[in-house]
Amino acid sequence: MNESLIRHFYESFQRRDHRSMGACYHPEATFRDEVFDLKRGKEIAAMWHMLCDSGKDLRIEFSGIQADEHSGRAHWEAHYTFSRTGRWVHNIIVAGFEFRDGKIIRHVDRFSFPRWARQAFGFTGWLLGRMPFLKHKVRQTAMKGLFRFIEQHPEYQT
Repeated sequence: MNESLIRHFYESFQRRDHRSMGACYHPEATFRDEVFDLKRGKEIAAMWHMLCDSGKDLRIEFSGIQADEHSGRAHWEAHYTFSRTGRWVHNIIVAGFEFRDGKIIRHVDRFSFPRWARQAFGFTGWLLGRMPFLKHKVRQTAMKGLFRFIEQHPEYQT
């Protein structure tokens, strides 16, 4: 059952169906990756909505889905143009999931921030990608963008 949930999530992502993606999460879900650290299901749904809307040339591939009644994992790759620099990014991600009540309660995506930064920012990313300063700045900018997005979309406000 949870393998189907993960598959449905990524198939929805491929279609940029953020509503269907958000519906996969428990209201008390958490999400964490190298950029976002979200503590509420509505914030997570808003993040996917924002990313689906902004990713005009976004292409998603997924594989290696495994799950039992408690946890699961998947491999996925995102191909897109990073809007701030216009640079092409191919991000390779390993996702881990925990489930409760037939929904995702915890989602952790892991990827190489230095590799991502090199692609997204070019030489500057290559030079600074391993430094905490750049990761902090990217996180800060992304969270500001998400909070602006939530302000514009009352359905994500509590």
